[in-house]
Amino acid sequence: MKETYYNREDLKKFGKITDFQKELGDKFFEYYDSVFKDGALTKREKSLIALAVAHAIQCPYCIDAYTSDTLKQGCNEEELMEAVHVSAAIRGGASLVHGVQMMNQVKDKMM
Repeated sequence: MKETYYNREDLKKFGKITDFQKELGDKFFEYYDSVFKDGALTKREKSLIALAVAHAIQCPYCIDAYTSDTLKQGCNEEELMEAVHVSAAIRGGASLVHGVQMMNQVKDKMM
């Protein structure tokens, strides 16, 4: 039995998702590669966004990949952690804003 569900080595196998469905896998990677090219946002900015999203969705593979990529793009530790804090603020805020739904329900049920 594995010690953990996630195997760090599996990240290196990401390109192999085309093995079971080549056409769609190729289309995904074509799209993926296009998304991360310089455009209105730089590769560096996109990498920081990806790192924040990786933390929001809690994907260990993405966290590993975009930690490495942001460093490759010239980001420093402070910038990486700030991106993580942006993710935490959005996740926390999303939970809190749903509190309004609870408050509405309480008001409906108490009246």
